Amino acid sequence: MGILRFNYRSEILGRYVDVSVAYPTDSYRCPPTPPMANRAHRAEDGSKSLYRPGMKFQTVYLLHGGGDDDTLTYRYTNVEEAAQRNHVMLVTPDIANSFGLDTRYGIAYQTFLTEELPTVIQALFASSPAREDNFILGYAMGGNAALGAAVNRPDRYAVCMDISGGIGMTMCPETLKAELEGEHFRNVLPLFNHTFGPGSEIAGTPADLRAQLLRHRAAGDPECRFILVCGSDEFIRRRVEGDVRAMQALDMDVTYLCAQGYRHDFKLWDHYLQLALDRLLPLKRCAIYPESI
Repeated sequence: MGILRFNYRSEILGRYVDVSVAYPTDSYRCPPTPPMANRAHRAEDGSKSLYRPGMKFQTVYLLHGGGDDDTLTYRYTNVEEAAQRNHVMLVTPDIANSFGLDTRYGIAYQTFLTEELPTVIQALFASSPAREDNFILGYAMGGNAALGAAVNRPDRYAVCMDISGGIGMTMCPETLKAELEGEHFRNVLPLFNHTFGPGSEIAGTPADLRAQLLRHRAAGDPECRFILVCGSDEFIRRRVEGDVRAMQALDMDVTYLCAQGYRHDFKLWDHYLQLALDRLLPLKRCAIYPESI
């Protein structure tokens, strides 16, 4: 697997930001030109595909949890290996502890995620721009950020997978309003209120996911398919299952997976990130060559 940490100045964030990008390079080889003769190890069974100008990859935007950065997912899970065997590109931006929101304190992380980052990635890397080739998923805080991004910009992603996303974005605006007006987050996680703002001002904003879904429906926009995952022993299970019920009531395309015996940790996230790439996402599992675009 080829992996790099790309650092560039984000116009939206107003600072330099780190983005981890992983390519399934081990599955590809250079064309057998004369200069390459007897200079490269080659798979005897011909299992490796060729590097070709203009080739593209399906892309998974993978969002980290609260307190993490863009590298931790690769250090604590085997998702890089799963991306390799499924011929898919991974993009993990450092979104700090932002909940993936255009925050009330002035930094527009959701605009960065859904507008600027895809434009930059598709311009500078071999990422397919087609909606059916782009997916967004995350765990913990990143799961909620993925949910918010997919509801607000359904034209960007074919499937959204929210793993253990129980704090932040929700399809139940009443739940978010109650959390913002309660004492728990003010005392335990003041950043929550500073990010979302007063509960009385949520209605109609990008954090009001129900309103955003209905707005896109009225406009005839495409809808994302959703997969929600929660461990049976997670402390946020009740909130996640509340989201599932709200999505079902709205007739959204949602699948819920309750992982028996799992808690809110990397054991769960490692397993389901790999499962997402191996089975749950509709991946082509091969490069996209120019003649097929």
